[in-house]
This record gives sequence, structure tokens and C-alpha cells, in this order.
Amino acid sequence: MPVGVPKIPYDIPDDEDEEATWIDLYDRLYRERALFLFKDLSPETANHIVGLMIFLNIDDCNQEQFLFINSTGGGVMHGLAVYNAMNFVLPDVHTICLGVAASMAAFVLVGGSPTKRIAFPNARVMIHQPISTFLQGYMEEVITDTDLVLELREEITKVFVQRSHKPFWMVFEDMERDIFLSAEEAKAYGIVDSIGFVGLPGRKKRKHKKRRKPIFRANP
Repeated sequence: MPVGVPKIPYDIPDDEDEEATWIDLYDRLYRERALFLFKDLSPETANHIVGLMIFLNIDDCNQEQFLFINSTGGGVMHGLAVYNAMNFVLPDVHTICLGVAASMAAFVLVGGSPTKRIAFPNARVMIHQPISTFLQGYMEEVITDTDLVLELREEITKVFVQRSHKPFWMVFEDMERDIFLSAEEAKAYGIVDSIGFVGLPGRKKRKHKKRRKPIFRANP
């Protein structure tokens, strides 16, 4: 029987009650601006991440957000939605690859705020061109779908060029096939800015509660 999402204690800000409130683990992490892309990019996944980013931006537009990534990719348009949301919100968005960032997940990774894109030492990144979902159909439909894929490929390539500072021709040719990169190679390519991450340990309960500081910070 699954145990479900664990609950953890949470001290409500400005609450004089010494007893902590028990909330879901992910609710607690969301309050610390920690978001997760641990599935394929689907309408539900993209809606969840985009909604959280916008809500947290409204709640406090000064606190940076942290998007942890371990995903093999997913829908192109869903990845573009997350990328656009990261550029829409006011706080910087750290993108952190924990395991694998492949296909559109790599696009989300490179789309993080400059100097704040991180990969763990044993993480892997994979880039390639967009894949059409049309396997068969009328000639006109296939041609239309092909034109759209080519347009999307050019848009995605331009983002990689802008973020990685690599020549357009190099990125375009590399995306002709699956390119797997280690963390060091991803940094050299310009997909991430640094390798490794420092998490601040849990804080002791304060007698006089003050505004909480973010529990995450990146290596310089």
C-alpha cells in the first residue's frame, strides 16, 4: 500500500502558537520556492509548474525560484510554455539538473536565469531536434506538420544560441542527432553555468520568528 506524500511540521509566519502545523512535503517545498520537473512535459506537468511560478511571483516577486529537473523531455509546446513562464516572472529562476535533462527538459534547463543554471557532477544532458508526432496522414497534413517542426526547430536553436553563445550553425548541426553531455561538457557547451549545488541545512526554531531566508543557494 503506498504511503502517499509525507507530512512535515511547518511554523506559520507571525503565528504566536508554538505548535507547528503539519503540511504536505511538497507544499512546504513550494513555500521555499522549490519546484520540480520530474516527469515528461505534458499539459498537466506544464500547467502545474507554470501555475506555481506565477502564484509564487504574485506572492513575493523578490524571492528567487528553484526548478529541479530530472526529466527525459516531452511535448515541445509544453516546454516552451515553461520557458516563457520563466521569462515572464520577475524573480530569477535557477534551473538545476539532478539526474537527466533530455530533449525539451534540456531546453528548460538552458532557459534558466544566466549564471544560475546548474548541473550536478554526475548529471547528463541530451539535446536533439524536435520530433514530429505525425506518423501518417494526408500529404497536406504531413507537409503542414513538417513546416511547423522546422519553425520550432529554428526557434529552439535560436534560444540555445542566445543562452550558450555558440554559433547557430554549430547548434543546428549538433541537434541533427542525439547529443549526450556530461555536466562538464554541458558547462563547456554553455547549457549550464556551474557544477554542484549547496543546500543550507534546516534551521533551528526561533523564539522570535522572523522572515525566512531561502534554504537554497548555488555555488559561485
